Amino acid sequence: MTSDRDPAALAREAVAGGADALGVAGGDGSLAVVAAAAAAHGLPFTCIPAGTRNHFARDLGIDRQDLIGALDAFTDGMERWIDLAEVNGRVYVNNVSLGIYGDAVRRPTYRDAKVRTLLLTAEEVLGPSAGVPKVHIVDDLGHEHIGPAVLLVSNNPYALDPPATPGTRPALDSGQLGVLVVDAPRPDRPPRGRAWSAPRLDVGAAGPVHAGIDGEAVDLIPPLAFVIRPAVLRVRISASHPDATSAARSARGAKRADRRPVDSGP
Repeated sequence: MTSDRDPAALAREAVAGGADALGVAGGDGSLAVVAAAAAAHGLPFTCIPAGTRNHFARDLGIDRQDLIGALDAFTDGMERWIDLAEVNGRVYVNNVSLGIYGDAVRRPTYRDAKVRTLLLTAEEVLGPSAGVPKVHIVDDLGHEHIGPAVLLVSNNPYALDPPATPGTRPALDSGQLGVLVVDAPRPDRPPRGRAWSAPRLDVGAAGPVHAGIDGEAVDLIPPLAFVIRPAVLRVRISASHPDATSAARSARGAKRADRRPVDSGP
């Protein structure tokens, strides 16, 4: 895939041309677009870890250091079905972040100076003169959270406690969204957080919300409807990669794919 072509258009062209599978090398945002096309047409999807961090590839069980070996998925791969998540109909593979991160990711300085940008954004988003519309949600215990500092809604829950590796997803087929909310600090108490899982989450706001979707800056129009789509994506990875991470070793339903060559699509 060339960097100046729209991945959605390339995926449509590949499907129209009779592709047997779709694959993409790039960042998680591009992966989500092509994965959505693969799910819509019932085609196997292959992820080539050519992005900056490749979080989806890591949790899927792909060896992120073996980009060339990942191509073997097209001819000698393992297949399994995993979930996809959506917000207002837009598919994502990792997470949607609102609050501090949702505002920081849209700044040109974020890629080169993340910590500094996050700190400056926190002052503006949480300060008394903050102009960003406050989101409000109700958690699984019925408690309302208004204007949280962080709201993260992930495609399957992240591991938060040992022995699992923090920041990874032990499963991509749980049929649940992962929700993490951290309230803004107040003078009388430190920040409070809560994590839970659910198949759906509704988020309200008074106006457009700045969000980071798989690391890309997006404005979302409320109300925000997050849903999980269980077992809609048929993923194929190299037979040598499924044991690359503990997350992949616990995967359910993996099976050897047909070995015949396939059209890789974009």
